[in-house]
Amino acid sequence: MPIYVMLTTLGPDGWATVRENPDRILEVNREVEALGLKIVAQYGLMGQYDFLNVIEAPDEAAMARAAVMLAARGTMRTTTFQAIEVDRLVETLRQT
Repeated sequence: MPIYVMLTTLGPDGWATVRENPDRILEVNREVEALGLKIVAQYGLMGQYDFLNVIEAPDEAAMARAAVMLAARGTMRTTTFQAIEVDRLVETLRQT
């Protein structure tokens, strides 16, 4: 299944929600997984971004649907990248 990396930055309203209800993070994870995606790993970050999520999604359309759903709330911004496992990349490069 394709793997994506999503970097998230919370806005002021997003931080207020997380501060008042930290479990909201887990609720959002369940909402994302209800769309057919799997959160493989999740990290809180210090710096330019607030969270890093590694997500398996069936395809780009499913990942885009989740990203739009999250962004439409207005409490966060996301940047998403498709990722390829290094072993698979090496094998692909050997074939060229």
